[in-house]
Amino acid sequence: MKRTTSTKPRILACDPSLTAWGWAVLEEHLVVATGVITTKPNAKKRRIREGDDRVRRTQELLRELDSIIRRYQVTYIVAELPHGSQNARAAIMMGIVTGALEGFNVLRNIPLEWYSENDAKKALLGHISASKKEVIDSIDSLYEVPWTDVKYVDEAVADALAIYYCAECNSPTIKFMTQ
Repeated sequence: MKRTTSTKPRILACDPSLTAWGWAVLEEHLVVATGVITTKPNAKKRRIREGDDRVRRTQELLRELDSIIRRYQVTYIVAELPHGSQNARAAIMMGIVTGALEGFNVLRNIPLEWYSENDAKKALLGHISASKKEVIDSIDSLYEVPWTDVKYVDEAVADALAIYYCAECNSPTIKFMTQ
């Protein structure tokens, strides 16, 4: 794992999810790296409780996030705030991903800003009823992104970059850091 050295602030943009966490690291308006952290449930296969399996998945997620933060020397985080839930399982997942990022904020002292999916779509496209394709096309016109042609990966990365764009437009801190 190669470490990078930079004097400019590095910002981690996140589309948090326990299944497919989209992320991008940016330096000013330049995309430095992108990716998706995936964890798969396998409680049945391992014959363990679902709660124990969620703990395992959370540990995998935290290790990957920690690696990204260290590798790219992240100094600031912007993230989509998970919203709504259709059931108790989804609510648990929302709590896990929110807690994961807040942990880096509190324990590593990495400032964190939250934005909604609607905030991002409004900043990016001027309205909140946008398709994934519209978001990807708009992001493609703003940033040089190493698209993978894997639908779920490109959608998660585009969502993370949409959150960054929203922060870039709205956050006094980001504006100050990137001027």
